[in-house]
Amino acid sequence: MVKMPPKPWPTGNVEQPEPLVRRILAPNPSPYTYTGTQTYLVGNAGEIAVIDPGPDDDDHVDAIVQAIGDDALVAIMCTHTHRDHSPAARPLARRTGAPIVGCAPLVIRTDLPRSDESFDADYAPDRVLEDGEAMTGTGWTLRAIHTPGHTSNHLCFALEETGALFSGDHVMGWSTSVVVPPDGDMGDYMASLEKLYARDDRVYYSAHGAPIERPRQLVRGMIGHRRQRENQILRLLGEAPRAVGEFIPEMYKGLDPRLTGAAEMSVTAHLLDLEGRGRVVDDSGIWRIA
Repeated sequence: MVKMPPKPWPTGNVEQPEPLVRRILAPNPSPYTYTGTQTYLVGNAGEIAVIDPGPDDDDHVDAIVQAIGDDALVAIMCTHTHRDHSPAARPLARRTGAPIVGCAPLVIRTDLPRSDESFDADYAPDRVLEDGEAMTGTGWTLRAIHTPGHTSNHLCFALEETGALFSGDHVMGWSTSVVVPPDGDMGDYMASLEKLYARDDRVYYSAHGAPIERPRQLVRGMIGHRRQRENQILRLLGEAPRAVGEFIPEMYKGLDPRLTGAAEMSVTAHLLDLEGRGRVVDDSGIWRIA
């Protein structure tokens, strides 16, 4: 289980990890968001982009506006539409007149319970970036990289001038990403990890946790971790058919009870992926080897 860093956390403060990048921590810590969502400001020559404005919290929006100062906000960019990432786009757009740019809106066609942050149903972008499209400002270029898996509409943004990648929730600096079906898809998630592994980005700035200084090494480890989970599932099913909940005590030793639902969703995502590849079969909620 990941331990939270000691307080005080830098909520509302502006930090600058490199000349073109600043970040502000939102006041929304939780077992799913770590110390909170990190909003990034890109640019320092009169034109600014905001990445993942975060939850609709007045103090957080005030902190973003104060950090922008006299610069022009030319884009409010969202990696995906979980409620800890995109809702502040609306009040920020009202206060600045900037367009909302980035991922596509997401329509959830299910009433299944979810264990992660719920989706922002009111997200309405002015411009959707397709894979490979870019948003530009004075001295910076942010190119969209479609990385579905955590959500079907997830984007990362590559800052071409410095080799930094804003990885949203796809690759985080404190934990692996939660993949929650039916919108989350483990096969897509793995393919997106392979896509990032093929790149040569210098550093990842995720929405939660510290900067990732060796990104390809971390991504390789994440791919290996997911393959290990898959092998665990197949080994356990080789012993006996099981319901989803029966995998958790074997696979997640010492799990925070608050994360049991997330673990069950992750196992479900693996099982659905294995089912799609013809490896396992679901018999009315009891899974077995095909």
